[in-house]
Amino acid sequence: MRVRIVLSTLVVLWLLIGLIAAFQRGLFGAAEASCSNLGHTVGTVFVGPLNYVGVNPTIECPELPEPSE
Repeated sequence: MRVRIVLSTLVVLWLLIGLIAAFQRGLFGAAEASCSNLGHTVGTVFVGPLNYVGVNPTIECPELPEPSE
């Protein structure tokens, strides 16, 4: 039971730090909402706390092939 409380608290703190990181980057004030902006914001919330310890994770989208004519 105690382990659940500790893990739940850690997850909530992690997400709060991620929200702070996303807010500091100005991701909630974007004028145009799109899937790309949403993905960037969600990614920052989940991995944002790693920036504060110097990991600096990045997310890159692969190039999609052009359709044939």
